[in-house]
Amino acid sequence: MEKTTYIYGIRAIIEAIESNKEISKLYLLKEADGVLMHQLQNAARKNNIAVSYVPSEKLDHIAKGGNHQGAAASISPVNFHDLETILENTDMETKPLFLLLDGVTDVRNFGAIIRTAECTGVKAIIVSEKGSAPVNAATVKTSAGAVFNMPICKVNHIKDAVFLLQAYGVKTAGANEKTTDLIYDVDLNTPLAIVMGSEDRGINPSTLKILDHVVKLPMQGDIASLNVSVACGAMLYEVVRQKL
Repeated sequence: MEKTTYIYGIRAIIEAIESNKEISKLYLLKEADGVLMHQLQNAARKNNIAVSYVPSEKLDHIAKGGNHQGAAASISPVNFHDLETILENTDMETKPLFLLLDGVTDVRNFGAIIRTAECTGVKAIIVSEKGSAPVNAATVKTSAGAVFNMPICKVNHIKDAVFLLQAYGVKTAGANEKTTDLIYDVDLNTPLAIVMGSEDRGINPSTLKILDHVVKLPMQGDIASLNVSVACGAMLYEVVRQKL
């Protein structure tokens, strides 16, 4: 990620402010109005954030076709976390939940997954250094700002992260439509890492072999696959259901 990047969308910016993210400047549409916009303006005033009122063309350029809702901001980078440090400081008695993404490259899928992960209590998201979606303005917008509350760890290889998690007593369960085991039949009420694969090829076969469980969601329609962010949400909420 660049030293400074742009985010857009009112909720995403409010979330960034509330998460104490360093915002260099706020850009608002000259004629902007509405309850959320006033909430954003108040948050900017309270936090002494510089505001520029700009024409829609400026915001359109920043958002590059995205729905900016009349607001954009320049921010400092998202900081990535060290997985081993997180594991060392995690109480396994709390049955933490982790999420590994093996090659998810679409930024909007990534953002949607981050948002769902934050809502389901995921402790951290792990992605590989190469071949993963970047954290950019579209990711932030789609995550509704959840990216600022969710630790994201980058690793050289997903397999290394799997081995490390297992060494700390975390079970791993990966999604694969070719298995016969439904996710509903597996005990997920344990320290757990859900593994999701890329949009086109799924989880790398060599990674699948080392997982504790390989599971699938039941399919009853003619289309035999789900969007990765939807499938991820269904699996994460099954973990929540079992914990409840």
